[in-house]
Amino acid sequence: MQGYIVFLVIFTAIYAVFGLGLNLQWGYTGLINFGHVAFMVLGAYTTVLLSLRGVPLIVATMVGAGVAALLGLLIGFATLRLRTDYLAIVTIGVSELLRLIALNEQWLTRGTFGIQRFPLPLANFIPTMSVRILMMAVLTLIVGMGYWRWWKWLRRQVKDIPSEALLKSAPTALGYVASLGILVFGIGAIAKHLKSSNAIPDWGLGLFLVAAFAIVIVSYHILTKRVSTKLSAWSSGLLLVCHFLLAALGLWIFGVSASAIYDYDQNPAKNGLMFVSVVTLALIFWGLERLVESPWGRILKAIREDEEVAKALGKNVFWYKLQSLMLGGAIAGIAGALYAWQLTTVFPKNFEPLVTFNAWTIVVLGGAGNNTGTLLGAAIFWAYEAITRFILEDIIPLNESQLNAFRIMVIGLLLMGLMVWRPQGILGKKEELTLGR
Repeated sequence: MQGYIVFLVIFTAIYAVFGLGLNLQWGYTGLINFGHVAFMVLGAYTTVLLSLRGVPLIVATMVGAGVAALLGLLIGFATLRLRTDYLAIVTIGVSELLRLIALNEQWLTRGTFGIQRFPLPLANFIPTMSVRILMMAVLTLIVGMGYWRWWKWLRRQVKDIPSEALLKSAPTALGYVASLGILVFGIGAIAKHLKSSNAIPDWGLGLFLVAAFAIVIVSYHILTKRVSTKLSAWSSGLLLVCHFLLAALGLWIFGVSASAIYDYDQNPAKNGLMFVSVVTLALIFWGLERLVESPWGRILKAIREDEEVAKALGKNVFWYKLQSLMLGGAIAGIAGALYAWQLTTVFPKNFEPLVTFNAWTIVVLGGAGNNTGTLLGAAIFWAYEAITRFILEDIIPLNESQLNAFRIMVIGLLLMGLMVWRPQGILGKKEELTLGR
């Protein structure tokens, strides 16, 4: 369990960094980038190729980020003076072009054989107990700052709701969440029994699952509307319950991660990468928050809403767009280095368009133009990946490749539902929905 939690923490941090780069480009500046994985390709290959030639990892990573930023410069000069859709088309083409170059230029990238056995951060580092305690303290500080920001946000959401109403609504909301979990678990158990006993054909099992979950969703929608008319704070109570459950889950994951640092020598490569990934994510998040709250960030938002107004105020819109594209690309390049270290083998197949789709899912889910939302979106995305990887194979009669396709289809359906129910994302602001207008 400890190893798997470390695996999830690493991937969540990597995709959060990757999503932060896209959020800067699209969420804050309005640049539609459908080939974000191109920056990751350059960051990953540049880092591992330089490290194989003896370049220190931190220098190799910075060079990889610089090469990714240079790609953003080239794309920006070619497209940013044109309509927005040209940028989207060019980025798709560039991402596929780079992947095909990595696939065919074996003298440089080793093609389909991939690059293997390259240096990993902290893989040969066995810290003393005092250093381990210091590393755990750093993780505690990062998590503590995250919870502090979460608490401030939560207080703002419920500050106008009387505490008596929240106390009345929270138990009702907890009952709804618990009963929903029991119903879903019961449906899964029944489906698993029907599948193992071959009581009904596969198509019948599929119809049963669709009908059962449709009934649950419709029933809870009706009940929710009835309850919310009686308790005005019901939705806030549900918000509190869900957030506190997630906070408790986060503390458990933090405890497992801290114990992995304590037992560092059991798996130095992964435990060291987890520490590096979390610290890197924290530094990038802190830096981006400072930037987007500065006058520079406010100009980006103005460009996103209406670049003609920004031009009328004397701002060089092209230059600011170029900066955003380059900085977002550099961040994606750093994510590429972390991605390569996590996979330990770099293949061109690792950088298919699906990776960009995952980043868009994370940003849209968490809320565009909100860095905290990107972190939340990455956590939810990988929680979904972890849960469905082990549950769906027991209740849905599909092979592994079909299940992977089914999981992606479900993500698409969930995004469609989110666009109807909350188009601004979980933490996005509805007044900023003019994005991309």
